[in-house]
Formats: sequence, C-alpha cells, structure tokens
Amino acid sequence: MIPTIIMLVYLALIAGVGAVAFSRSRASGEDFFLASRSLGSVVFLLSLFGTNMTAFAILGSSGMSYQRGIGVYGLMASSSALIIPLCLFFIGTRLWWLGKKFGHMTQVDYFRDRWECSHIGTVIFVLTAAMLIPYILIALIGGGKVLETLSMHPLEGGGQGPIIPYSLGAAAVVFAVSIHVFLGGMRGAAWVNTFQTILFLVFGTIAVVLIGHDLGGYDAVMAKLAASKVPGQAALLSREKIPPTEFLSYMLIPLSSIMFPHMAIMCLSARKVSSFKTTVSVYPICIMLIWLPAVYLGVVAATQYAGLKQGESDNVILTLINGHTGPFIAAFLGAGIMSCVMSSDSHQILGLVTMFTRDIFAHYGGRDRFGEKAQLWTGRIFVLVVSLIAYLLAIALKDKESIFSLAIRFAFSGFAALAPVMIAALFWKRSTKWGALTAALWVGLTVFLSWYFQDASAALAKTLKPGQSVPIYPELGGLLLRSAGGVTVFGYLPVVPMVFGSALLMWLVSLATRPPSEATIAKYFPAATPSPAGATP
Repeated sequence: MIPTIIMLVYLALIAGVGAVAFSRSRASGEDFFLASRSLGSVVFLLSLFGTNMTAFAILGSSGMSYQRGIGVYGLMASSSALIIPLCLFFIGTRLWWLGKKFGHMTQVDYFRDRWECSHIGTVIFVLTAAMLIPYILIALIGGGKVLETLSMHPLEGGGQGPIIPYSLGAAAVVFAVSIHVFLGGMRGAAWVNTFQTILFLVFGTIAVVLIGHDLGGYDAVMAKLAASKVPGQAALLSREKIPPTEFLSYMLIPLSSIMFPHMAIMCLSARKVSSFKTTVSVYPICIMLIWLPAVYLGVVAATQYAGLKQGESDNVILTLINGHTGPFIAAFLGAGIMSCVMSSDSHQILGLVTMFTRDIFAHYGGRDRFGEKAQLWTGRIFVLVVSLIAYLLAIALKDKESIFSLAIRFAFSGFAALAPVMIAALFWKRSTKWGALTAALWVGLTVFLSWYFQDASAALAKTLKPGQSVPIYPELGGLLLRSAGGVTVFGYLPVVPMVFGSALLMWLVSLATRPPSEATIAKYFPAATPSPAGATP
C-alpha cells in the first residue's frame, strides 16, 4: 500500500498545480494556449525537454535495450543530442520570431497565412492530429503500467496481483493530466513539466545508484553479461543486434521534434529568443542524463529476467525498482518515472486542443460568432474529449504494441517526414501550398502503408529468429523485408523513403505550381529585417 498511496498523492499534487495556474490565468486564448508568450529561460528549457522525454525515453528505451542491447543509446540519444538542438536553433527561433510578429499560435495557423491556403491547412491539421494520438497513448500506457507494476502485492492463493490494475492506473493518469491542463492551460502544463523533469532527474540518478549497489556493482553485472552462455546475451554489449541500415535510419527520426505540434507551440510560448540559447546549450546534457541510465538499466535487466516478450519488456525498470529497493524508495522512484511518463502528455493534449480551437473552431468562424470566452471553453471541453478517447484506446492497445514500436512507426516517422514542409515554409520563398498538400498526402499514405504491411506480416514475424529478415512479398525481392522488429524498405526503416519522398514532392510540385503573391512573400521574406540568431530570413 505504501507505493500506491505515495503515487496517488503525487498524482493529486500534479492536478493541484493546475488549480494554482488557473488562479494566475487571464481570460484570453493566448494566455490559455501560450501562457501569454511569457515562459522564461529555465521553465522553457525544462518544460520543452520534459515535453520531448516521454514514456518512450524511459520505459520504451529500456525495453528495447533489454531486447537489443546498449546500441539503442546510439539509435536515438546520440543523434537526438545533435539534431534536436539544431532544429530548435535554426527552425524554432525563426518560428518564434514569426509567431511573435504576426500572432501565429500553431503551425497550421502559420502555414495558412504563409501559403495563402485554407482547406489545405485543414488537411495538414487532420494529418497531424491523427499522428499525435498514438504519441498521447504512449504516456497513458506507460502510466498505467507504472501504477500496476509498483502496486503489486502477494495474493492469498499464491502469486501476485496489483492493487491498482492497469485500467485504473491509466484512468488516474488521464484524470491528473486533463485536470491540470483543463484548469491551467499552457502555464499549468509548463509548471508541471518543470517540476516533473527535476523530479525525474533527481530520482532517476538515485535509482541507478541503488539498483547497482544491490546487484553488487555494475562492473560485476557487465562481467556476468559478457561471460554469459545464454544465446544472444553477450551481444547486448555491442551493436550486433542492430543492422547498420537500421542504425543509420534513426538519424532522421529526431527531425520529428520540430514538427510535433506541442513542440512547435512550445517554441511560440517563449518570452525572449534568448531562452533558446540556454535550451540549445544544455539540451544534449539533459538527453544524456535521461537516456544513459534508462538504456543501461534495460541491459542490466537482461541478466536478471530472461524471456520477456516485446510488450512485457517495457516494465523492466519498474521490475528492477520493485526487486532491489524498499517500498518507500520504490514509491518515490516510481513517482520520478511517472513524472517523465506524464511530462509530455499534458503538452500533447494541449497542443491538439490548441490546434482544434485555433485551426478549426476559430478559423471557420466560431470565435467571431461566439466570442473569446466561447473559444476558451471550447478548448477546455476538447481537453476532456481527447482525454477520454485516448484512455479508451490505451485500454484497447495494452501489450499489443511495445511503446518503442508505437512511437517510431506512428508518431516519429510521420512527423519527421513532415519536416521538409516546415523547412520549405520557413526558408524557401518558392514553396507553395500544393507542394505542402502533396507532401502531407504522401506522409499520410506511407504511415498507413507502414501500418498495413506491419499488420499483414505479423504472422510471418513470429517465425523469424533474432536478426533474421525475409521478403514479405518474394516477387518484390528485397523491397519490403520483415524482421522481428518490423517492416523495412531495402533494409532501411520506412522513415527514410518517407522523409526523402516528402522532400522530393515538396520541391517538384512547388516548382510546377504558382507561388504565393508577392505581398505574402515580401511579408515573410523582407529584404532586410533584424531577426534572432539562426532565424535570418
């Protein structure tokens, strides 16, 4: 009961932050959705980082490391530490500058004005909303698993059972997140994320130290793993289980960071462009502090618990905490993990709500007809609707998809493939709305095909050995291959043809169609206008 009570108190505290933020809020859409563009450097850094570090970074990375080894750190952490800060510096600062100058609150809001398009902007909204839902699910699935695993207790007839089952745990996470977003908007989400990021960094460090001490030291654990005769275990200390083509494919995944709606909206909420300077400088260190212990503990877990399936391996850090720390420590460490699991969910839900309210309700006349107050309450009600839908999907998808796989296939790859659209809008005068539409349709089609081929070859995957890849359709040769990890295109992850196909279509169709008016081009590409570093027109 001790971990259960502490975790529930923690969730209540998170919900309470929203009430405090509500007392500081003003009755305006810009205040609710962007905190009046007033976030300072420290809150901006910690909130932005916490927004990008989800259950994928903790539970997903450790689960994948359990399956495939220490090379998982190179897959995401090393490339993210380089590419995400560059995206924030070159793209985030320019987006902030334009948003501040012209009042944009979302990506679609900017695209519509930049390319003089209306319904095409709606198509991009629908696509980004559809791809964001799986990312929201990750936090709910992770939160439900955290509460279920940490509340395990012995049963009278033998075995163990949870005090808080998965369905109730996911519901508790939904409640805590939706309440502080409903009340506090961007300000509440940013405050909660700042607190949660600090909490996880502190307790994550404590978890690594305590677990290592209880296991007799990590040197001994690694020596045991290196000498293991269990097939495949020694390979966890190398990149042997990750093919070079797959490893290189992951270099494109961090491009998704600037196209996530909640990340772009966060960039628009900074008080000054100097906030980006601190974030760009410190971000790589923060990534190392999150990913290194998560990946390392996933590999360590392979020496303690054998035979876990892909979905089950997402729980390995929680199992290590339960098995190698006391109840009080486990509860606080669990709260730290929960903080990282939940940290992005509030901003993701708020981002989706902001887009709906601004890009659908306000754009199609709702604000003009019903007023600012109606827009604000439409956003708050949509928070509850999105939360309910996400909860129902999280219940349906438990253990059917690993957190890592769900994120890569349905969220990261799709948003990475939209990055050429954002880059073209910001830096290429000749880009057009028809190029953006064609690229967006390509992304939607390829995300669907990725899901279809993955589902169609699920039975084939069960017959494969680790590291083995076979053609899904032999008549196509090596075009579409299936491994235990998923579908690849000539050995590369789908994100590769998705990104390059999107960029090519954006370029070719833009050249073949009429650009925006000279007035619009002059508006967004003035001949000589001071702008922040990295955002020169």
